[in-house]
Amino acid sequence: MTVGTTNRGTPLGDTTIEGLLKELTAIRADMIAETIKSKTRLSKVHPNYQASARNLLHYLALRRRDLRPLQHRLTEMGLSSLGRTESHVLATVDAVLEVLHRLAQRFWQPPSTEAAVLDFAGGRRLLAEHTEALLGPAPPKRGVRIMVTMPSEAADDYMLVHNLLQQGMDCMRINCAHDNAAAWLRMIEHLRRAEQKLGRSCRIAMDLAGPKLRTGPLEPGPAVVRIRPCRDIFGRVTAPARVWLTPTTAPHSPPSPAAACLPVEATWLARLSPGERVKLTDARDAKRTFAIVDVTDQGCWAEATQTTYVVPGTVLRHGSGTTDRDDRESVVGELSPGENVICLRQGDLLILQRDLKPGRPATHDSVGQVLSPASIGCTIPDVFDDVRSGESIWFDDGKIGGVIEKVERTEVLVRITRARVDGEKLRNDKGINLPESDLRLAALTPQDLEDLSFVAQHADVVELSFANSAQDVELLQQHLASLGNRQPALALKIETRRGFENLPEMLLTAMRVPCCGVMIARGDLAVECGFERLAEVQEEILWISEAAHVPVIWATQVLETLAKSGIPSRAEITDAAMGQRAECVMLNKGPHMLSAVRVLDDILRRMQSHKAKRRTLLRELRLAQALPAEINRGT
Repeated sequence: MTVGTTNRGTPLGDTTIEGLLKELTAIRADMIAETIKSKTRLSKVHPNYQASARNLLHYLALRRRDLRPLQHRLTEMGLSSLGRTESHVLATVDAVLEVLHRLAQRFWQPPSTEAAVLDFAGGRRLLAEHTEALLGPAPPKRGVRIMVTMPSEAADDYMLVHNLLQQGMDCMRINCAHDNAAAWLRMIEHLRRAEQKLGRSCRIAMDLAGPKLRTGPLEPGPAVVRIRPCRDIFGRVTAPARVWLTPTTAPHSPPSPAAACLPVEATWLARLSPGERVKLTDARDAKRTFAIVDVTDQGCWAEATQTTYVVPGTVLRHGSGTTDRDDRESVVGELSPGENVICLRQGDLLILQRDLKPGRPATHDSVGQVLSPASIGCTIPDVFDDVRSGESIWFDDGKIGGVIEKVERTEVLVRITRARVDGEKLRNDKGINLPESDLRLAALTPQDLEDLSFVAQHADVVELSFANSAQDVELLQQHLASLGNRQPALALKIETRRGFENLPEMLLTAMRVPCCGVMIARGDLAVECGFERLAEVQEEILWISEAAHVPVIWATQVLETLAKSGIPSRAEITDAAMGQRAECVMLNKGPHMLSAVRVLDDILRRMQSHKAKRRTLLRELRLAQALPAEINRGT
C-alpha cells in the first residue's frame, strides 16, 4: 500500500487507518448489541416507528463514549466527523467504515442481518412524515409550523382566531389550566369557521394542566386607590387623571376609561357643578384637589393633577351649597381590596404553609425589625412529604430562589438566597419548582382525567405536562385507549430535570402509538436544570428527538416582549431564529400576538434558506459577490 499524507502532514499509514477501523468497528458492534438487548422494547413500538426506534438506540450507543478524539482524527483525513448522524446513525458509521476499508485497500460490506435500514435520505423522510402526521402539512415556503396559545378572549372573539390563522398559525394550543370546556368548544368552533373562510387547515393541541405547584392565595391587600396623572420625563403633567364619582346607593360604571371610580353620597354628588373644586386629605396626609369637569345623570367626572391615594372613609369637601358643614362633605364608600404581594429580599425567611390558608407579608416593628416572617400556601401539599433540608426551591419562573432550612409537619421554612437588591414581589398563583427534590406526584391529576374526555374528542394532539417517566406516558396512553377509538397524537412536555433525564425511555414508550412529539417547555426547564445549562439541555433534547425522528416544539417566551409590548428585543429575535432547528415554534398570548405571529412567520421563512436542523445550507451569499476592482494609486 502506498502511504500518503493529510494536508497537515499526518501520515496515512496502516497504523492510523487500522486504529480507526478498530475503534469504529467496536462502536458499530455496540450499536447492534443495543438493539438486540432492547428486543422487548422494540416489539412494543408501533410499526410507524420501528426504524426510528432502532435509530434512536443506535444513537444512544454511539453517544455513550467521548467521540471528540475520534472526530479530530476523522476530520484530519477529510472524512465525516460523525457530527450530524442523528437521523441516520448506522448508515453514517457504515459509510465511514467503507471509505476506511478502501483506503486500506480492502473490500468491506456489512452483514446483511446488520445492514442499515435507513439511508441518509430515509431518516430525513421519516422525520418529515412524522411531523406532518403530528402538526399537519407545512405551509408554503415554511417548513417549521407555528403554534399559538389561545387567550381567554378567543372564546368570544371570532375575528381574533380568524386573524391568527390568516397571519400564519398552523396549530391552535388550548391550555386546560385556564377557562373551561364551554370556552374551549367556542374557541374550536371559531377555528373551524375560520378554516372554512380562509381555505386553510389548523391542528388543535390541548395541554393538560398536570400537577403544577403554585403559590396559594394571599390575604386581600388594603383597599386603596392610587390616582396618578400622566407626566413627561421632567415630571410635568401632560394629562390629568380622570376620576369618576358615582352614587354609593346606585353606582354606575364609568362611560369611558377612568383612573379611579369613587362611590360617594348621592345627595352630595347632586350639588356638584362643573368648575367646582373638591378638596381632600389623602391616605398619606397630603392635601389634594379635584376639579369637577362634567356632570351627568349617572355621576360626575373630576380631574386630578397630583398623585392621590384614596381609601374608604376619605373625606371629600366642596365649597358650594349651604354653610352647613355636613352638606359640603361626603366620605368615599367601600372600595375593592387591592392585590396583596410579599416583598422578599436576600436573607429573608419565608414560611411555606401546608394548607391553603391565605398568606400574608412579613410584619415589622417601629424600627423595621421582623416580628413575624411572610407566609404563603402551596397548592399541592403532598410535596411536603418529599422535600428535605438543604434542597433548593424556586418561585415565579426562577425570579426568587431559596434554600429549605427546616421541614416541619405543617410548614417548610425557606431562606431566600436569590432576589433583586431592592426586593422581588411574590404573588399568588406563581409557580414553585423543587429541582433537587424527589417528588412523588401523580402524572395525571383528577382534573386532568376529567378534562381528558373532552381532549380525546376534540384535540389532534394531547400534551402531557410534567412528563417525568415512562410510567407517566404509559398511564396517559391507557386512559386515552379507554375513551374510544379516536386517539389524538401524544406530545411530551419536557419541563423537569427528571423528564429530561428520562427522555429516551419516555420516547420509546411514546412510540407505541401511531404519532408522537416532544415539547421543550423552556420556562420550567430552565429553573429545574439551571439557566446556565438551558442551552446545553435544549440542544441534547433536539439531538435525541431527531435520532427518534420525532418532531420538536420549541416553546416558552418566544417573542414574548413583542407579544406583550409590541416591540421585540434583539435577544428574542435571535432566539426565534433558533426555532428553525425545531419542527414547530410556540407563541404565548399577549395583546400584540398578531404581530408576533407575523414576525415569526417572516423570520422562519428567511432562516429556512440558511438552516435545516443543525446543517448549514450554503445558498448564494450576497456578501461573497466580487469585490470592487482595486484602484492603483501608485507609490
